[in-house]
Amino acid sequence: MLDSALDKLAETILGLDEASLTSLWDQYKNRMEHFEPTKEWEKAVIIFFIINAVRAKNHIFNEQIVRKREIGHPPKPARKKPDLRLVK
Repeated sequence: MLDSALDKLAETILGLDEASLTSLWDQYKNRMEHFEPTKEWEKAVIIFFIINAVRAKNHIFNEQIVRKREIGHPPKPARKKPDLRLVK
């Protein structure tokens, strides 16, 4: 049951837009930094880390895509000048 709940939560989080989440980062960081023994503070901490988790996931994902592309298409060797000589 817990696995199912976490899976649904992850699906929901994956559907969120990183740019929209990032725009909320400062707001939840500030809430988290100002401790209050309340449920709202606890939720702010969880939300802050969810935002960071999505950002980290996307960063890792993008790095891996770039790396795989580079492996699949190695850079072309630099063209060297042909060995030419003047013939009269």
